[in-house]
Amino acid sequence: MIELDGFSHSQMTFEGVARRVYRRGAGPGVIVMHEIPGITPPVAAFARRVADAGFTVFLPRLFGTVGKPLSIPYALGQITRACVSREFRVMASRASSPITTWLRALARAAHEELGGPGVGAIGMCLTGNFALALMVDPWMMAPVLSQPSLPFPLGAGRRAGLHVSDDDLVIIRRRARDEGVPLLALRFTADPVCRAERFEHLREEIGERFEAIEIDSSRGNPHGIPSRAHSVVTNDLVDVEGHPTRAALDRVLAFFKERLAPPPL
Repeated sequence: MIELDGFSHSQMTFEGVARRVYRRGAGPGVIVMHEIPGITPPVAAFARRVADAGFTVFLPRLFGTVGKPLSIPYALGQITRACVSREFRVMASRASSPITTWLRALARAAHEELGGPGVGAIGMCLTGNFALALMVDPWMMAPVLSQPSLPFPLGAGRRAGLHVSDDDLVIIRRRARDEGVPLLALRFTADPVCRAERFEHLREEIGERFEAIEIDSSRGNPHGIPSRAHSVVTNDLVDVEGHPTRAALDRVLAFFKERLAPPPL
């Protein structure tokens, strides 16, 4: 196994599939689902930050080479692999990727081990919508979608697609409405992969329990955020007090604390 500084690691098997899972911290469980192209240094740094805020982070390797820095050729190669993989359905608007079944089992195992009100999860880019799919289970109490990018926005219908089945969406709506489970989602406004239509669709489905953070990346924005900005809490994070990406990161950590803290005695 490839080492990741500050993390332990093991093979975890669900649905007959073994995957390497990196782990750090103590406290309620949070599943961190990395973005394209893999567990890059910024993704690992984010996972450390979540763990150091008081959580047990589970960081499964879904694709890519652990610790390898981001580059355009590397990212394009991993996107190509995802497009032909049976575990991902990158064009599906009304169906989840098969890999979410494995991730749901991981979330259940984390909750069974750690207890508490439930677990949290954050997906990013290609895995962004996966946190929505995990919301169908009662132990998922703090789902976060960071620049959710599936289905790829080719055509008007897919721009608003949520990458979950109609049956799952019924359960997700019920959990938001009847159980008060909230959904937090992040994006840059000029991001061509995660479009405004997707967030509007989430508002329609989740209602008042949907919390959106949409960071201005239009031309001439006051913080000089480039229009190509995509990864809110990793590659495009500006870790400076007062910057909107830092505020978004702080909100993610606060969201996990609000939702996952044990009830008072």
